[in-house]
Amino acid sequence: MKKQVTLKINNVTVTVDEGTKVLDAARAAGFDIPTLCYLKDVCNDGSCRVCVVEIKGMRNLAASCSTVVRDGMEVFTNTPKVRNSRKTTIELILSNHEKKCLSCVRNGNCELSKLSQEYNCDPVAYEGVTNKYELDDNNPYLVRDNNKCILCRRCVAVCNKIQGVGVIGPNGRGFNTHIGSAFERSLDKVPCVACGQCINVCPVGALTERDNTHEVLDAIANPDKYVIIGTAPSVRVAVGEEFGYPIGTDVEGKMVSAIKALGADKVFDVDMAADMTIMEEGYELLSRLKNPNAKLPMITSCSPGWIRYIEYYYPELIDHLSTCKSPQQMFGAIMKTYYAEKFDIDPAKMVVVAVMPCTAKKFERTRDSQSASGYPDIDIVLTTRELAKLLKAQGINLAAMPESEFDNPIGEGSSAGLLFGATGGVMEAALRTVYEVVTGKEPEKLEFKAVRGTKGIKTAVIDMNGTKVKVAVAHTLQNAKVIMEQIKAGTADYQFVEIMTCPGGCVNGGGQPIHSAKTLNTTDIKTLRAKAIYKSDKKAALRKCHENPIVKTLYKEYFGEPNSHKAHEVLHTKYTKRTKFE
Repeated sequence: MKKQVTLKINNVTVTVDEGTKVLDAARAAGFDIPTLCYLKDVCNDGSCRVCVVEIKGMRNLAASCSTVVRDGMEVFTNTPKVRNSRKTTIELILSNHEKKCLSCVRNGNCELSKLSQEYNCDPVAYEGVTNKYELDDNNPYLVRDNNKCILCRRCVAVCNKIQGVGVIGPNGRGFNTHIGSAFERSLDKVPCVACGQCINVCPVGALTERDNTHEVLDAIANPDKYVIIGTAPSVRVAVGEEFGYPIGTDVEGKMVSAIKALGADKVFDVDMAADMTIMEEGYELLSRLKNPNAKLPMITSCSPGWIRYIEYYYPELIDHLSTCKSPQQMFGAIMKTYYAEKFDIDPAKMVVVAVMPCTAKKFERTRDSQSASGYPDIDIVLTTRELAKLLKAQGINLAAMPESEFDNPIGEGSSAGLLFGATGGVMEAALRTVYEVVTGKEPEKLEFKAVRGTKGIKTAVIDMNGTKVKVAVAHTLQNAKVIMEQIKAGTADYQFVEIMTCPGGCVNGGGQPIHSAKTLNTTDIKTLRAKAIYKSDKKAALRKCHENPIVKTLYKEYFGEPNSHKAHEVLHTKYTKRTKFE
């Protein structure tokens, strides 16, 4: 048991563990201290100085996020000296911040703006010379605007500490300090994996996804276009947050109605394509297990940030990847081949829109070997945030929408496909099918809880009637690196590995609703969203990919069997060994 420390905060006695920061002790005592640079378990270097407090016996104010409590300490969080210091700091930050607030994507959800209002700041109190930067928008997924950057370094911390990629950092010195990449390269010229986690932690509008909402509206308005919109599993448990619902509320029925109100021709569930991914991936795994020369462990391929990571950082291990396209790309490929042929629709006139929790999906649609019909599998990718923005711009209030279901005939998926939204979900969905294929019977328990949860790396041994398969699940690229180093060293005895780029998996993707540092520091968002997915799975009637009638029909009418020649033509892909400065 940790040693306890007792101190006073604003004359309130509080007892906390030794080593606790003053910021956390204050919150335990019921006092909120504002922050800009601090993020729990990510960034606490005290660089912004907004969280300063007064400590009895100390001449200077102290940064509460980096100051450790001690026995008998007396802290004051809201004295005139503290408030004046914070106000001056915020006004100095504003002096070099581009104040185009009315047109900023973070208008109404900006931490700097909120603090400025709370401290009654004058945005032009320290007018003078300001830095001017060119937009970094040379890639299909992310826009960086250093004119709005406040140098909090949250993006740097998440890129380095959580993802282990480290392609951005502070360049220059003093007044000329700015966030950039090595040699001032744009993000498309460095090994950025497009995960978008930097966007999720940015307190202002310096980092945003590339906006494709206008393209969707243009397509819907074009009478010559047949528009299909498909949504990923984790969108339904997050988009409601943009309309006032509690974090982790499943709004599937209302979401479907809202998207239909946009005027698309069809609204489908990408969970169906996740089911197809499991069929192809599961049978590919079984084939590799039977082949003594096959590359093992086989690693999942549905997370595009992870794919960019292995292509850049471990290109020699690419053959370990499953050749399956991601559910997004399978969805588009099926729409423009099977669906187009079945309903006599010219794929050239089809516009397939994928709504994803992920910014890397915007890059994925541009990859090679993603045009099964001769046309791009996916035409437009929207993040969850962009879907909410689109609905609001069209005057569609999701909360007021009635419940409705995805369109048929191929619009629905199993709850196993739904599990793709949470870390370990792809593995669990695959095990439900592979177990039954190998043993000829259902698993004793359909929930494989050993691969659930938010532990960085999870391992399990699954006994399939004497056939033992050792599996591993990792989320965040920092944890993926551990697995990859084991494979590289020949010490990994796994047969199947799932890797998800983002913390907690897709539920916490780089395109999900953005929450303030206060919420991020006090709420386990990824777990709440994952719980909603598991709750839906538990009550679902269809819980296995291979039992989905739509999947059966697709194989009967079009693909023949999993991993057939036709399936490989449409549903599988190739990878690229990338150099780090291409």
